[in-house]
Amino acid sequence: MTEATSPPEGDAQDISEDALLGGRVRLSQPTRGYRAAIDPVLLAAAVPARAGERVLELGCGVGAAALCLLARVPGVEVTGLEIQSSLARLAAANSALNGLADRFEVLEGDVLAPPPSLAGGGFGRVMLNPPYLAEGASRLPDRLSQALSTHEADARLADWLDTALVLLKPKGGLTLVHRADRLDEVLSCLRGRAGAIRILPLWPAAGKPAKRVLVAARKAVAGPLTLAPGLVLHEDDGRFTAAAEAVLRDAAALAL
Repeated sequence: MTEATSPPEGDAQDISEDALLGGRVRLSQPTRGYRAAIDPVLLAAAVPARAGERVLELGCGVGAAALCLLARVPGVEVTGLEIQSSLARLAAANSALNGLADRFEVLEGDVLAPPPSLAGGGFGRVMLNPPYLAEGASRLPDRLSQALSTHEADARLADWLDTALVLLKPKGGLTLVHRADRLDEVLSCLRGRAGAIRILPLWPAAGKPAKRVLVAARKAVAGPLTLAPGLVLHEDDGRFTAAAEAVLRDAAALAL
């Protein structure tokens, strides 16, 4: 496993230490550019991993989703793949910060050319929170790190899902979070390759259209598509709902 005892070198003011899952997870991350919010926490909550399973996260960033999964499910091992060197180093430092360096390995690499050590489809589960915006969908942020985290570059959504399915064991589980308005693309990429698909809408508030969806599927398994009840995130006054708080603070699982 990757060994690290402190965040990467640099201006200490550029890195903040934050908490997820009500303090169960400590997370060092950049103060500017892309910062982990609730999406990786919700992603981790939707992965039905069990003790002894090997989970791969594509595009692990600073390790938010991986660490939340590890905090919720004892005995799981996670390998994270991240293309940005600075974020990969932070993820490795975060694994040590949380005392999880023996269960969270961080590899630097590209989803278009994964490291040879990942070959063979040895993962029972793969999770991913890929860039949400297609090339040309909006103006790129000035900070390169944020642009790579939010906008597709050489790797498109289909490439992310192709790699996930290649590295997943037959009948293994795939879980991702993405924009609701790109759900048709997600389903198109999975068609004929994964089944038993379940979709969980994430509604910003009651009566408002979902902006995000969680999608789960199983490789090389036939089964009908199911639309799960979904999760309302906020009350009318902006507070998280009790159901959302249970996931975001109390490390409850999301049943897909």
